[in-house]
Amino acid sequence: MKVLIVVDMQNDFTTGVLGNPETASVVGKVTEYIKNFRENQSDGKIIATLDTHSEDYMNTQEGKNLPVPHCIRGTDGWKLVPEVESVLGDCIRLEKITFGAIDLPFAVGRDEDIEEINIIGVCTDICVISNAIILKAAFPEVPVRVIADCCAGVTPESHRNALEAMKVCQIIVEE
Repeated sequence: MKVLIVVDMQNDFTTGVLGNPETASVVGKVTEYIKNFRENQSDGKIIATLDTHSEDYMNTQEGKNLPVPHCIRGTDGWKLVPEVESVLGDCIRLEKITFGAIDLPFAVGRDEDIEEINIIGVCTDICVISNAIILKAAFPEVPVRVIADCCAGVTPESHRNALEAMKVCQIIVEE
């Protein structure tokens, strides 16, 4: 079985408070990738992560280091981008309180026959890399693949740096 991880394709990271032209520009590519995955992987599994914070975000360690309230549960910024939401359909939605979803390997399925794991989403240099490394550590013999043109970072340079760092960790970067 192939698995697709869609990382944090939320309004706050694309057009909202932490969005930028690069993250907004991948929405169409991400939407198309999800559509193609659904059409070609009838037995595949899709997991969408949602960065999720509460009203006390500014009192957390992350809030002190990144003092921009974002992805507060229930707000418009927390919701998935409408184009992505419309093609996700029935999938696992996994809320995470920090960059990496520590329970992501369990959602993937530790006992299932996983052929490969593909990752798309934002931000390459924070949440994509964190989740890719968690998955590679949990599934060392499964190809973990990041689809570069379906990802974007805080800056183009940090996006490229994250892709290079993942390559060193034996994560396949499909460019």
